Amino acid sequence: MKKGLVLSLALVLGLGVASFAQTLSGLWDTTATIVPSPVSLGIRSSLVVTYAVSGWSFSSRTLLTQVGWSSQGFGASGALGGFTLGSALTFSPAATVAFASWTATGSLSLADMTFSGTFTLVPNNTKVVLVGSGTAGTVGVDVTVTLGDPTAGTGCDLNWTGVDITVGFPFSCADVTSTVGFDCAGFKAATFVVWGIAIPNLPWVTLDATLTFQTQTKSLVLSPKLDLGDGACFDLYIAQAQTGSQTLGDITINGISLSCEIGGVEFTGISYWGAGTKPGLLAGTPYWEAYQIATADDGCCGPFGFDVTVYFLEGGVQLFDVSKVVANMKIQISTQFMFSTGVSIDLAAAPNAFTLWTVGFLVEW
Repeated sequence: MKKGLVLSLALVLGLGVASFAQTLSGLWDTTATIVPSPVSLGIRSSLVVTYAVSGWSFSSRTLLTQVGWSSQGFGASGALGGFTLGSALTFSPAATVAFASWTATGSLSLADMTFSGTFTLVPNNTKVVLVGSGTAGTVGVDVTVTLGDPTAGTGCDLNWTGVDITVGFPFSCADVTSTVGFDCAGFKAATFVVWGIAIPNLPWVTLDATLTFQTQTKSLVLSPKLDLGDGACFDLYIAQAQTGSQTLGDITINGISLSCEIGGVEFTGISYWGAGTKPGLLAGTPYWEAYQIATADDGCCGPFGFDVTVYFLEGGVQLFDVSKVVANMKIQISTQFMFSTGVSIDLAAAPNAFTLWTVGFLVEW
């Protein structure tokens, strides 16, 4: 099967079951600068998406300019028992080495004592800072221990060879197990596993989906299982060969999709590796995978609509095979006036990645 996925990094950010307190929010900040002489166009577009659930926050920060995809960051923070934890992962998609840095922090307060630690990884170098502080009456004590230095020297110090972090979290109608791995060279892989995806009209058969991200590749493995439950929010695109009038041949899974809504924000993800007409967001495009976050709400004066769609191209040269980003926004300013704008960024067309920017308005009387 073609390398693929249907649960993208938006899995880290999005969705969950209704029994959990959860929000999906974000912002899109775009500035266009036009210089008339000599004529030039500068664009800076920042997209931030944040998913909050059960006291934890997961975020994605994307920066696009007129030359393409400039920066990508992922963050997580929250509390686990008495510990306060945080993590920040940064990529430079256009660089030869896409991985830029990973920083993990943790702290613990016990009575009058506070302990914290910060781990920093850049390509081929690590640093650990351990801090302890406390008070006894009028006496205060602070201890800081630093191991390694990512700004000098080469090689991972402390005989550190790698780490794998595994987290389980709810995602719409499914439970997801996520594992992120790092070695001395940087980001190794991120793996997401969803259990028990149901096949329509075959209730006794379900699939387990294992999605693995690496900086230049992705892979999706679907494993059939028997009698492992129901998964109603997933859609599978299935084709079945037919020979003669009554004989059915092999069953082929050509794609998989997921769609759900959280607090007025709708998430859609679709992967399709089969032949013929592509469904949904992929219809009429050369891409085989897409993810969209969309919302429709009341603005200051009338309805407000916004959507961002990310497309993936097999064999693409960008980080995670991302190839195109499309964003649109419209707002009803008054009953007679509507404003809309949109951008289309074809990353494969760099250094002129912004292939389309529209600004429009509608006046009725």
